[in-house]
Amino acid sequence: MKTIVLASQKGGVGKTTVAAHLAVAAELCGDGPCVLLDTDPQASMAHWWNGRALDTPAFAPTTLKELPSKLAALDAAGFAYAFIDTPPAIADSIRLVMALADFVVIPTRPSPHDLRAVGQTVELVISSGKPFVFAVTQAKTNSRLTIQAVAALSEHGVVAPAIVSDRVDFAASMIDGRTVLEVDPKGKSAGEMLELWKFVKAKSEESTKKRKK
Repeated sequence: MKTIVLASQKGGVGKTTVAAHLAVAAELCGDGPCVLLDTDPQASMAHWWNGRALDTPAFAPTTLKELPSKLAALDAAGFAYAFIDTPPAIADSIRLVMALADFVVIPTRPSPHDLRAVGQTVELVISSGKPFVFAVTQAKTNSRLTIQAVAALSEHGVVAPAIVSDRVDFAASMIDGRTVLEVDPKGKSAGEMLELWKFVKAKSEESTKKRKK
């Protein structure tokens, strides 16, 4: 089982939304079974999943203390991917979760404030030695600010080419336990999330091959 952690010390960047969408995208692409875990005290992921009609992806309640043994049990149960949502700002908690990650996704909004704040998360993931990519979220497509943000982030690591646009359907879908992939499977938002998943999957597999050499 591969463990993918969504991390950012900046709040409001869409960690929970991206984690849920990536897990659903993975299931739809035949890469499951997938399981979601929530280490954020706000429990946004848990609330979203509890409102969900479908039972895939699965959800596994956990605490930080239980997380290592929980991941081992989920691996033994045959899950292919675990997606872990993390809290903002709490560096010690994020560091503990990153230590268990195979791959880290750092969602980042294309705003000057968010770009200034992302350095703290980058320091955490680099110190953990884990491979990572940036995922630009809540972006205005082809805006100068988005293009500048991608360029700035590229100086620190790989940026996913799939830009997650700022659309109402992302927030609306999360209200009732769904994703844009289920609300409008052929829409632009769904296409962005499928593209993001395929990129994250490819990069995580690439990093695994490098570690085995």
